This record gives sequence, C-alpha cells and structure tokens, in this order.
Amino acid sequence: AHAWQRGCWTVGFCSAVCVDVPSETEAVQGAHMKLLCISCMKREEVIANTVVEWFYRTNDGKDVPIYEYRNEKRELESRFQGRLRWNGSKDMQDVSISVLNINLNDSGVYICNVTRQFEFETHRPIITSSKQIHLTVVEEAGEDFTSVISEIMMYILLVFLTLWLLIEMVYCYRKVSKAEESSQENADYLAIPSENKETCAVPVDE
Repeated sequence: AHAWQRGCWTVGFCSAVCVDVPSETEAVQGAHMKLLCISCMKREEVIANTVVEWFYRTNDGKDVPIYEYRNEKRELESRFQGRLRWNGSKDMQDVSISVLNINLNDSGVYICNVTRQFEFETHRPIITSSKQIHLTVVEEAGEDFTSVISEIMMYILLVFLTLWLLIEMVYCYRKVSKAEESSQENADYLAIPSENKETCAVPVDE
C-alpha cells in the first residue's frame, strides 16, 4: 500500500481503491498456488504505464526473472517455464501470478516488483514497489486452527455423551433393581401358606 500512498501525495488527493492483502505462504505439493501481489493504484483518471517483474531467489541469493508484464504478459525462460500463469486484474492493482503443479523444490523467496510511470501534464514521476513472498511447499495440507478447534469440540461432546449415557445406565439399573426387590417381596408374601397368612392377619374386634 506504500506505492499507493506515495501516488496520493504526488496527485494531492485520492481515495482508497484497494487493500494490500498478504499472500499465502504455504502450498501443497501438486496443487496450484497463487502468489498474491497487490499494488494499489490511484484515481482512475490518472494515466500510468505499469511494468511488473517477478523473480525467484535461488539458494545462492541470485534473483532469477521468471515472469513479466510489459504491455503484455510474458513467461520468461526459467525452470518454472510452462507452469506460470497471469492471475492479475485488468486495472493492474492485482498483479499476481500462479504456479501450476507446484513441487517441493519450488519452496523459497518470490519477489514482485512493480514500476509505475504516471503521466501528468508537467511531469512523469516513476514509483516503484517491491514485495517478497517466502513460500514453503509441503507434501500434505496441515490442519488449520479452526479444524483443530472443531476436533477438540467433537471429542469434548463425545466424552459428555459417554458420561451422560453411563449416568443414565446407572440410574436405570438402580430403578430396575428396586423394582425387582419389590416384586421379590410380593412373591415371598404370596408363597406363605394360607394358615400362616391367617396368623399374620390382624384380629378384628367384634
């Protein structure tokens, strides 16, 4: 967003037309990865020629050009050739590219350089901006924080349901046991011989 702010100071006033969004920094092997580069522009009525250059920094610190936009999109000769696609917008605020079929060797630093030459009546200022993306390529997608929280909540719910089921089983067992004890007492009473029942009877005064 610094380039946009400097452009605002040059013109004198302008309104925000885009927000600088950080790029994702982790990709999964074999998938497509968008290297997001936002370079905010000023008011639409201000004419500007834009040049976009993408580089890949090798292990020895050398910045190898891999893609550029100079009036037209062009993939440059590199080990990425055939796997890069323009993924930007027509207004040249989003100047992103995508890497297709990404592999573990594609991990590293990618650099997005944007140069804008503004055409005013009296002068043509040039504004440049640069953005680095430290990309890591992994074999499998890792779990994000949201999925971890969801799993934890699921386990807590399972534990709660298990405890509730155990409590219900104990309650029902005790209730059944009391019912069986009551039935057994009734059965014992019915098993007493009739003459004994008469003895157990309470005498009635005449």
